[in-house]
Amino acid sequence: MSKVTVIDSIMGTGKTSWAIQYMSEAPLLEKFIYITPFLSEVERVKTSLSDMNFKEPSVKNRKGSKLEGLKQLLSKGENIVSTHALFKRCDEEVIELLQKTGYTLILDEVADVVEQFEIVEEDISILFKSQTIIEDDKKWIKWVGTGRSYNGGLKDTMEACFLNNVYHYGKKFYIWTFPIQIFNSFDNVFILTYMFEGSLQKYYFDIFSTEYTYKSVTKVGDRYELTEYKKHIDLISIAELLQIYEGKLNDCGKGEYTFSATDLKRLKNKPVLLRLVQNNMSNYFKHILNSKSNENMWTTFKDTQNSLKGKGYTKGFVPVNSRATNEFKNRTALAYIANRFTQPHIKQFFKAHDIEINEDKIALSELVQWIFRSAIREGKEINLYIPSERMRGLLKGWLS
Repeated sequence: MSKVTVIDSIMGTGKTSWAIQYMSEAPLLEKFIYITPFLSEVERVKTSLSDMNFKEPSVKNRKGSKLEGLKQLLSKGENIVSTHALFKRCDEEVIELLQKTGYTLILDEVADVVEQFEIVEEDISILFKSQTIIEDDKKWIKWVGTGRSYNGGLKDTMEACFLNNVYHYGKKFYIWTFPIQIFNSFDNVFILTYMFEGSLQKYYFDIFSTEYTYKSVTKVGDRYELTEYKKHIDLISIAELLQIYEGKLNDCGKGEYTFSATDLKRLKNKPVLLRLVQNNMSNYFKHILNSKSNENMWTTFKDTQNSLKGKGYTKGFVPVNSRATNEFKNRTALAYIANRFTQPHIKQFFKAHDIEINEDKIALSELVQWIFRSAIREGKEINLYIPSERMRGLLKGWLS
């Protein structure tokens, strides 16, 4: 089993800076894989650690794929930096190479470790009927009908089943989980995040009984040091910078489930209500704040983004689940039109494994991460319109 350390510190405390310092001071024989959400951070690591010659997986290989490029770098024992998107595609061959060489993983922000497995219903039906796949007594799907030499259109499905990371939930839903063997194949694992308790990766580790320790990071002089974990931190300075709107524009957000993904989908069929929300945002930016377009930042769920965009703020859209990027650190006027709930089939997957997830912690964690994409990370005052009664209450509770 890997030694997993969760470095849980609020944004701006220097988690990435600590990681770069740690790698720069490591023994020559220690090899690293650094995984980050953004290509800009890939370049930052390569530039900051130029002496370590970090390599990025390339498509210039016989298969023309970055996954093959990753395998080639692993076989050579290179220091590697890449993105979450590629990390999700790791397969059994990657596991074997990791175990053979020995690497330390630094994971910048939690990974997407549980999600719906997309497969055509007719395909899965054919696989079951032909007994190419079977379901074990715990509802995990096993590929038994062919050897690993199969190279057809369902090869990705086969690989996922061989890694024991496809789970059958309900009648038609299938859940994909990140192969736990990947984490177990590293010598050490460091996860850089904040509010790990509000992440699905925490509950995923619980399912697989993965042990981990918490640490925080602090700057001491010119150095960054790991310290004992500080679960409760002083949020007075953050509360002073965050001006939360309280007024009539919040009337549209009353109710526990208002502005959830399901509720917003229903609003698409109610143009009058949709226009009201859109007008509220425009009113907030233009008249209440009188902010400029390059100061505005807003979000909603992807399905309603086009329905709620408007003049003066459209280009300031930041995805509701955005983490780690500094691209919007100049934004001071924010609007959050969302109410986060975990998808029911994901929630039921954890419940089937006797794990109860905390919806409020997950929602709050995502909201705080989103807010910290803005100028607040630079110590500047920001204004926030958050009409969802539930989400506003969670944020105010956290700040107090």
